[in-house]
Amino acid sequence: MLSRDLQRVLKIRDYCLSIQDTMSRFGVSLEGFLSDSDYQQSIAFSVLQIGELTSGLSEEYRSATKEQIQWPHIRGLRNIIVHDYGKIQLDQVWQIITEDIPVLKTFCNEQLPPEYRQDG
Repeated sequence: MLSRDLQRVLKIRDYCLSIQDTMSRFGVSLEGFLSDSDYQQSIAFSVLQIGELTSGLSEEYRSATKEQIQWPHIRGLRNIIVHDYGKIQLDQVWQIITEDIPVLKTFCNEQLPPEYRQDG
């Protein structure tokens, strides 16, 4: 059985995969993302969930992995989505989902036991 932290890491990884699946469905272009509110909302939901899950990681885990993943930044984006959606810079969200989410997914896979890993 996975520790509580690794259970959350597994869920974070699954939301990263969901973001990548959404990008495959809607298309991998900034223009498509900027022009489609359904695309934006789908991505925002997954990013929000990732941010929420990071807050449940133990302080020990976040501290031990802070050199690899900047947990406060992930939580900060979640807070912007929840508390002030109108101020989200969509081009920054695009940069996050195209550059940072793949890194986060890889990190999560590496943290998980082999039987839980998934490249997707």
